[in-house]
Amino acid sequence: MKRVTIEKIEKEITNLLPQEQLKLVERLAHRLRLQKKGIVREKKLAWGRLYGLGKGLWRGEDAQEYVNRLRADRA
Repeated sequence: MKRVTIEKIEKEITNLLPQEQLKLVERLAHRLRLQKKGIVREKKLAWGRLYGLGKGLWRGEDAQEYVNRLRADRA
């Protein structure tokens, strides 16, 4: 696999429109935040680590009442 240098990447970035450069920065920042939290592994989200996190979160609460409450909070 051919290695790409930062200089080559930077040169290509200068060809992007300012809006595209900003979008790239946002994507990189998001990726770094995920990596810092240990969620990203080899360009993929580790969905297995999220399994079961919400277990029992809405226990005893009616789904429609929950949705209605969320919608009311946004209004």
